[in-house]
Amino acid sequence: MSILKIAMIVGSLRTASLNRQLANVVVKLTPAELKFSPVRIDDLPLYNQDDDDTPAACVTRLRHEIRDADGVLFVTPEYNRSIPGVLKNAIDHGSRPRGKSVWTSKPAGIIGVSPGRMGTALAQQHLRNVLASLDMPTLAMPEVFLLAADGFFDAAGNVDAQTQKLLQDWTTRFRHWVTTNRR
Repeated sequence: MSILKIAMIVGSLRTASLNRQLANVVVKLTPAELKFSPVRIDDLPLYNQDDDDTPAACVTRLRHEIRDADGVLFVTPEYNRSIPGVLKNAIDHGSRPRGKSVWTSKPAGIIGVSPGRMGTALAQQHLRNVLASLDMPTLAMPEVFLLAADGFFDAAGNVDAQTQKLLQDWTTRFRHWVTTNRR
């Protein structure tokens, strides 16, 4: 089976981000057929349509990384019941200029973890709406919005066996989703 290149975007800039830790767990647990490549978004300027004809080098890099991927994994926290601004900014850069979106037809998956009781459910729903408008087929089930209670990650950054199984099952389903939906 061929290796699928997956662009992985973590929607948090924080060094100790729970979602960055979750992304690291997914990379450790993933089937050999998936190769996750982190996509940097912390260096992107705020999107401004005036810059469409002369994008910054970091914007060109982002667009190239997404274009070369077979699929995209979004690992996002929830900020004020929505997605973080830095994530929306990256999405906006990739969707422009009009008619040249790098997101179009890219199969996507969304996961997230939060200390809040609802996990990242609302952020994921908002992100699904955004991705639908970009024509990105997005894996609907199973949904993964995890509650990070005390001890969710151990000292080595691992999760318990039940969560590992959930994430392994999810990545297997995601691999199938990307395989059947990539163009």
